[in-house]
Amino acid sequence: MDQAVEFRQATRQDLDRIVEMLADDVLGSQRERYEQPLPDFYVQAFNAIAADPNNELVVACLDGDVVGVQQITFLPYIVRQGGWRATIEGVRTASSVRGRGLGSQMILYAVERAKERGCHLVQLTSDKQREDALRFYGQLGFEATHEGFKLKLT
Repeated sequence: MDQAVEFRQATRQDLDRIVEMLADDVLGSQRERYEQPLPDFYVQAFNAIAADPNNELVVACLDGDVVGVQQITFLPYIVRQGGWRATIEGVRTASSVRGRGLGSQMILYAVERAKERGCHLVQLTSDKQREDALRFYGQLGFEATHEGFKLKLT
């Protein structure tokens, strides 16, 4: 990425753009509802994240435009001698900048935030259908060391 990327905490004014990016891929289009006005559950989720000191909703900006988003959650654990972990979720880049290195910068930013917060481990999940993403995270040093399970609740 030739231009300087600015990372900052998302604001309520960024929420429309964030949801738009989350919905702008094959899986996201099935999971998200990007419509105007935004459904209130997105505002409620944003407010909960913004109020939690262990959650950061981070946007990446180029020339003031939001072109990436990720959520970093800092979690204390009793295992591993009571250490903290960072979990990265909801990583998306705008389709206009994909393949230009922004995703790598975003993950490296999240890793640095984890170090600043004293975490001993950074973890993330990616849908098994996202083969490019799985390869991408491996190239950044992440290892698929565990098998994850989810239980959907209605």
